[in-house]
Amino acid sequence: MSHATAAHLLTRHSHRHKGEAPLAFLGELTMARARVHEICGASRRVMALHVAKALSGPVFWIRAAWMPGRLNPDGLHRFIDPSRLITAAPTRAEDLLWTMEEALRAGLLPIVIADLPGPPGLTAVRRLHLAAETGAEKTGKPPIGVLLTPGQGGAPGVESRWSLTPDHGDARAERWQLDRVRARTAPEKRWPVSGGKTGLSLTKAELDRVSIPEDEAPTQV
Repeated sequence: MSHATAAHLLTRHSHRHKGEAPLAFLGELTMARARVHEICGASRRVMALHVAKALSGPVFWIRAAWMPGRLNPDGLHRFIDPSRLITAAPTRAEDLLWTMEEALRAGLLPIVIADLPGPPGLTAVRRLHLAAETGAEKTGKPPIGVLLTPGQGGAPGVESRWSLTPDHGDARAERWQLDRVRARTAPEKRWPVSGGKTGLSLTKAELDRVSIPEDEAPTQV
């Protein structure tokens, strides 16, 4: 690796792909393209599918072969056409992020999702950012990388971190709590979210959203 490449890899500056608007995926909420984001919480896969819904084209989903549970095609219809889904199930831990990095670097997929058993380290995240930027420069189509992590997440260096947790209460309605835990250019916020036949939507209470109380906010990295 050259000194120039290493310096680019290790910088903390956000290298957004110029000329490309962020992806609007839920009302006014957006994700920067050619960057890697983290989604944690019990309903992280639901949110990842909703983000994929805002895009067109293939959805590349990577999960460890040894992890329990698989995506059910019958549950995908409200978000995406199951035929859009491409899956990979590496059998070695080191191949999870390698597969994601190579997919982002190719620049041929609009979104690459890695369902991980735990948060990756800082160097790995920076390599993923660099791969996404390389893919964007190569094809002019900046991909979005999404890391799915259990619990409160905590992958360092991500462009943004989101948490989606169930808050259904009334069994007749689907409700979640969405937290923007961290973002480079936006404050921490919390929104109530409802579900329907076409995915997720911000409820009317979105106008009354407030910052996450300090005693409830997940630890930031």
